[in-house]
Amino acid sequence: MLITCEHGGNRVPTRYLDLFRSLKGALKTHRGYDRGALLMSRELAAAFQAPLVASTVTRLLVDLNRSIGHPRLHAEALRATSRKERAQIIADHYLPYRSQAEKLVREAIARRRQVIHLSSHSFTPELDGKVRSAEVGLLYDPARAGEMLLCARLKQAIERADPTLRVRRNYPFAGKDDGFMPYLRSRYPAGAYIGVELEINQAIVVGAPRRWFAVRSAIIESLRVVLALK
Repeated sequence: MLITCEHGGNRVPTRYLDLFRSLKGALKTHRGYDRGALLMSRELAAAFQAPLVASTVTRLLVDLNRSIGHPRLHAEALRATSRKERAQIIADHYLPYRSQAEKLVREAIARRRQVIHLSSHSFTPELDGKVRSAEVGLLYDPARAGEMLLCARLKQAIERADPTLRVRRNYPFAGKDDGFMPYLRSRYPAGAYIGVELEINQAIVVGAPRRWFAVRSAIIESLRVVLALK
């Protein structure tokens, strides 16, 4: 297993602080980071004794879950900087993160292991006036049978563990949207690489601590059950 967290924090490296004067408010929102995702990723890694690759640099500097060339790879304030400056950001933050995670995938597959890659994310309860109708989302590529089966079983297991949780597949985003996992899928065969993005509603993260703890526990225990079936 490999656990990653692309949007774990809202830290701004010192050399870029001036660029973020107009983005101080955004840093505290879902635009700046995925609240709760880092804690979830750390607990998953600990529970399954899996390597964790996580970033705490704000996604507004560079979004590690976007492809180079994507219009939202950098926040608007960063897009006005020179091409050289943006290339330096990619060299310092984007490429090392992706290289580290892919190295773990590549080395495991070279040892004839099947990799299950879980990427921890969270989503804002409401976007553009539309309320999201789930507590947990599981994103995958429907064309890859292993991912589809894992998510179907995990959805059932989480709902059994906590019937109050609404779990939806490929929600609130499509698993095939631009991101790190589609890139890895393009490089490694379906039989060797299974990638699933775990999305948790931030309403749970900022709600009652006991409830947030219970949801994390339900997800971890459900995953134990599902992996035991493999």
